[in-house]
Amino acid sequence: MLALRWIAGRLGAAALVAWVVATVVFFALRGAGGDPTEAILGGPGSQAGPEAVAAVRTEYGLDEPVLVQYLLQLWRVATFQLGDSYARRQPVSDLIGGQLPATLILAGAALVLAWVLALLIATAAVSARGRLGRLAVSVLRGVEIAASVLPHFWFGAVLIALFAVSLGWLPATSTSSAPSALVLPTITLAVPVAGFLGQVMRDGLAEAHAAPFATTSRARGASEQWVLVRHSLRHAALPAIALSGWAFGSLLSGAVVVETLFGRPGLGRLLMEATTGQDVPLVIGSVLVVALGYVVVMTLADLAEWVLDPRLRAGSASRRARTPQTEAAVGG
Repeated sequence: MLALRWIAGRLGAAALVAWVVATVVFFALRGAGGDPTEAILGGPGSQAGPEAVAAVRTEYGLDEPVLVQYLLQLWRVATFQLGDSYARRQPVSDLIGGQLPATLILAGAALVLAWVLALLIATAAVSARGRLGRLAVSVLRGVEIAASVLPHFWFGAVLIALFAVSLGWLPATSTSSAPSALVLPTITLAVPVAGFLGQVMRDGLAEAHAAPFATTSRARGASEQWVLVRHSLRHAALPAIALSGWAFGSLLSGAVVVETLFGRPGLGRLLMEATTGQDVPLVIGSVLVVALGYVVVMTLADLAEWVLDPRLRAGSASRRARTPQTEAAVGG
């Protein structure tokens, strides 16, 4: 029963996200000005006649009141019929399906790298000892804060200038499928997220390292490395796992800038071009996929947290045990 309620809650959250995304994007594009008819006819320089403009507006329902257009768009979203792109004259689902894998590869690689960097920073900060150790911790904290506020556009430009232009080690653009073309975009996306995850993980690791279970393990003769790997890291990872959904959403939104900067094909670049071209179906479809992807990752993060944290499983077991019969028995 609890599992069914949990699944229903997730499905309800996904439906709510879809409605909010479709509503916000629709009215934001309307409020930004411009006429979608121009995008359908090939842009502002198409010089289409009044008859062609009227025919297009009738075909796409643009001659209807805004409220009617909004309800029609909601119906398309609810029935998974995203329609055709205004500018590209292709199904939105095909366009998104062609660009989504590249963005998922980039975001997934960046999330893995962010986790590795965060673990290294947190472990180094907790393992430091003495006066030199306190200095190292202060330096690492400064690195975390600086990394978490790095703008993607500026950081990516610095990486291009250093590793592509000056040293010539890596390509400046990411148009090819070679693994080296993925390095700079991945680092650009991963470092800011790693700074934030590192701060959360460091605090959790320091707390777990000083907890009674860690002290007991040391009293039994366990080394510091064993305590760190066997006990502390698992407890410290729980807050960071809970934030992985947010981190993945941040990576997907950052991909808009990074894919444009590195000339990399992907959903972020497609969304940027659709937004500037007033391509309403393509913008709504792209943002909707990103938002639902965020919901899916949040769900996976919750499952991972439930698997790693025995307290959550114990709480679920105790709630299942407290049936109405047992409640009545306790009350009696």
